[in-house]
Amino acid sequence: MRRLLLVTFVALFAAVGFAQPSGTECIAPASPGGGWDFTCRVPGAQVMQELGLVSGAMKVTNMSGGGGGVAMSNVIAQRADDDNLIVAASAATATRLAQNQYAGFTADSIRWLGALGADFGVLAVAADYPINNLGELLGVMKLAPEMITFVGGSAVGGFDHIKPLLAARAAGVEDLSVFNYVSFDGGGPALIEVKSGRAQVFTGDTSEVLGDLDAGLIKVIAVFSPEKVARLGDAPTAASQGYDIVAGNWRGFYGPPGMSDDAYAYWVDAIQQVANSDEWVALREENGLAPFSSYGSDFESFAKSQIEILTGISKELGIIE
Repeated sequence: MRRLLLVTFVALFAAVGFAQPSGTECIAPASPGGGWDFTCRVPGAQVMQELGLVSGAMKVTNMSGGGGGVAMSNVIAQRADDDNLIVAASAATATRLAQNQYAGFTADSIRWLGALGADFGVLAVAADYPINNLGELLGVMKLAPEMITFVGGSAVGGFDHIKPLLAARAAGVEDLSVFNYVSFDGGGPALIEVKSGRAQVFTGDTSEVLGDLDAGLIKVIAVFSPEKVARLGDAPTAASQGYDIVAGNWRGFYGPPGMSDDAYAYWVDAIQQVANSDEWVALREENGLAPFSSYGSDFESFAKSQIEILTGISKELGIIE
């Protein structure tokens, strides 16, 4: 059954009473090289500065640990009322909240600002690895699961972990507990494991693999998108290989729980301006992201709906009770 985890909401907000911010910061809750890092550095620091939405350069801070939990805890405990701070978020954030992995925090513990793109999931292997498609991978997973180690940038039970399990379930595998998944703080470190041969399959998102794919270091054996992603060349979709799975990792931002309403309105509007800009559209397409937008209260409703859906999927796959 198709798992379509993308819903589009559109809302318009006007920022009032909050001047163009200076001394701004975006926290990427992982090591450099992954999707959260990309979200802070490109639509955040780069495009917001180009559009004049922030004064001066936006600082990007990598704060890895706990699949995003260290960053969320730091923001809530120490910077709850910081109007100049935004944090990269994605479906991985919703997944961890769905599984109660963030030290008791819930969807109501933060302020959901907006999303501006969708990063479709991929499975990738080293360029010289003898598996070339999803069917071959699933064949090995069925006969000798101990031979395959999956690596990704989200924590155990997170969105990257769930993607190959959805494929295995679609192939009729009953016991999903036999598969090895090792978590890293970001897609960059996880890809190093695949390229070095210490792990076999990277499970992550389109934007995370482009550099290594362009360099000929890896090959993508499945994309969890409805149609081929042009930026990935001839990489086949899971659906084209007989497995009707769509898994899109939206990319966006949240803010501290005590952010003022004026600052909240400003950031929501800023994210919407980025999403609609020619600068971001070009960069989004260049980096293989699909159009997806949701802002303010609609984004909050969307995120809470995602958490509900992911809770059900996690229970179905035996990740949580």
